[in-house]
Amino acid sequence: MMKIRNNNTRQDVKNINLDMLVPQDHIIRKIDSALDLSFIYEKVKPLYSNTGTNSIDPVVLFKIILIQYLFGIRSMRQTIKEIEVNIAYRWYLGYGLDEKIPHFTTFGKNCQRRFQNTKIFEEIFNEIISEDIKCRFVNIESVFVDRTHIKASANNQKARNVLIEENSKFYQEQLEKEINLDRENHKKTLNFDKTIKEKRIKQSTTDVECGVFHKGEHKKVFAYSANTACDKNNFVLDFIVNPGNIHDSKAFPELYKKLKNKYSGIKNIVVDAGYKIPAIAKLLIDDNVIPIMPYKLTHFLY
Repeated sequence: MMKIRNNNTRQDVKNINLDMLVPQDHIIRKIDSALDLSFIYEKVKPLYSNTGTNSIDPVVLFKIILIQYLFGIRSMRQTIKEIEVNIAYRWYLGYGLDEKIPHFTTFGKNCQRRFQNTKIFEEIFNEIISEDIKCRFVNIESVFVDRTHIKASANNQKARNVLIEENSKFYQEQLEKEINLDRENHKKTLNFDKTIKEKRIKQSTTDVECGVFHKGEHKKVFAYSANTACDKNNFVLDFIVNPGNIHDSKAFPELYKKLKNKYSGIKNIVVDAGYKIPAIAKLLIDDNVIPIMPYKLTHFLY
């Protein structure tokens, strides 16, 4: 017999325990039990005033960001819409069914007015990684470094040509010191050309911090370059973000410096062809770190 279901239950009023509505095997429960974010209160306390009305719980703000990225939601506006109708998300934030979820602009305003020009996000990231290391989830003996490009929200047509100072290679200063020392030992003199060199680049008028990235042979887009270091278990250890026109080899020294200051026990670093230059190999070998780089075949003509 065919059953026709009516919609009379939509208006039912019941006394419901929100915890009962979230399945025990839901991933949000695993995230909640594995990741204790209570340490955030102490870190953000100096950023809040002792007077005035109560703010939105800062841990809630960061949990909203976690929901957005962990579940692949494309924007903060859409994230708030999902939280409003998703019982599991409400449970994770500690919001009841009848409570109003913060407006989607709330995080942006807090980020701009309270968190801007602070290292709060990096501190939270480092705290979580520290807990992972204590639990032996992270293995830092082998570190894997690679780069990905993030397309900027900038129109390719809204750009201008500008002259900028051309940065020297990161090893240039050390190389000049070694050459000068060698020439002094041989009683010779050498004057390096200190002329400031300039180059012309295409700069976005919408987002001046991004850079032109050549996507394939013909397409050019404004983008950012994210150089990321991971362990063999895919835990992100650190990262840096540069304009898209910065080459891998130029970005690597800054990332390596951060890794060296934060972690001890790195034995080898695995990189792709973009980082394969003698200067990077020497930088690692001098620190007793083994560089693992791709092997290139040499073709001989007979």
